[in-house]
Amino acid sequence: MGTVTTSSATAFTYPAETIYDFVTNPANWTKTYPGSVHVGNLPEVPLKVGDTWVEAGPDGSRIFTWHCAIAIRPRMFVFNSVGRLGHDADGNGGREGRMTITYHFTEPGAGVTLFTRSMTIETYKHAPFPDGWFRTVNPAHIDAYHDAIARELDALVGVGRG
Repeated sequence: MGTVTTSSATAFTYPAETIYDFVTNPANWTKTYPGSVHVGNLPEVPLKVGDTWVEAGPDGSRIFTWHCAIAIRPRMFVFNSVGRLGHDADGNGGREGRMTITYHFTEPGAGVTLFTRSMTIETYKHAPFPDGWFRTVNPAHIDAYHDAIARELDALVGVGRG
């Protein structure tokens, strides 16, 4: 099994609950994450452990089925996709593996929330992902995602990025 992990953190001056509620709602992902073009089958939010939903990747045809594994508001949120990652609408194609996304929310100082997003992709050696697919784990994608979160929260709530 091969494993790739990347992580990035950004300080916000919003309460952890505000950031948690925004980023754990997959309906907001198409506004903020560079690789997300569609979210579907979304259950009622806030998401609970065991909830599932789907997300389409950058070309709109690669689909990921996500499962909520941990939902501890406002400290941690973990979701994963297991099996055929990036399959088509009929469940065909994709690559065998597991992708886990972890959100941590800490308060390192008064009025500051540190939001950390980590992504781990595990693939089998007999079914490796193409090199280009691993561009999605580039920290620049996470940083662009954090910038977009700041933009959206600033529009919804007010000034808040530290």
